[in-house]
Amino acid sequence: MAASAREDGARSQKQGRRGCEHYDRGCLLKAPCCDKLYTCRLCHDNNEDHQLDRFKVKEVQCINCEKIQHAQQTCEECSTLFGEYYCSICHLFDKDKKQYHCENCGICRIGPKEDFFHCLKCNLCLAMNLQGKHKCIENVSRQNCPICLEDIHTSRVVAHVLPCGHLLHRGYRCPLCMHSALDMTRYWRQLDDEVAQTPMPSEYQNMTVDILCNDCNGRSTVQFHILGMKCNICESYNTAQAGGCRISLDQQ
Repeated sequence: MAASAREDGARSQKQGRRGCEHYDRGCLLKAPCCDKLYTCRLCHDNNEDHQLDRFKVKEVQCINCEKIQHAQQTCEECSTLFGEYYCSICHLFDKDKKQYHCENCGICRIGPKEDFFHCLKCNLCLAMNLQGKHKCIENVSRQNCPICLEDIHTSRVVAHVLPCGHLLHRGYRCPLCMHSALDMTRYWRQLDDEVAQTPMPSEYQNMTVDILCNDCNGRSTVQFHILGMKCNICESYNTAQAGGCRISLDQQ
């Protein structure tokens, strides 16, 4: 596996980059768990049946001279720079992305640092424009993304803070509380036009149904339509049917 990792590094250099698909770096990590060499912890975890503890890494191997040495930013043998950014705690080597190590998160984050603050209740670094303007949920990032199931706290993919306070990587509706993740007003108006232009067959035109709105939690009785049922309270189409269809009494 060590030879394979070196070959991957050599191919990357020929292609004009160093490291792997995850990080740009000039060294391989020596995994303390199995003594194998990998470009990064993600490459290790994708090929082994166990996970690499980034905090326990003690040694690295230079991709140029192949000298195994104590983890540091520059090769002691050939002076190769292992990473423009280096964290001696996370043993993260990478090109400069304005990273910073957050002591409260316990890991490195992509910055710049001045654009973020650490919310002690959410226990996560958030954009400064959310300070005092987000709904706090204790330790909200200490869970997997409900969409892709990746650990949110340590993920390299930025998580979005929804109006409901939950986090996820992608999607238009929170799968935990079902609230809309974005301002859907424009889309709801488009649905208004589609519903107006798509009349239901005559046998369904007098059908009504009880619905529960996932956005305002209100209940309404509305005309049934296959494209969606609009909440009478907040005008959202993010609704769920709360009962069977029935013929409206004033239309009988």
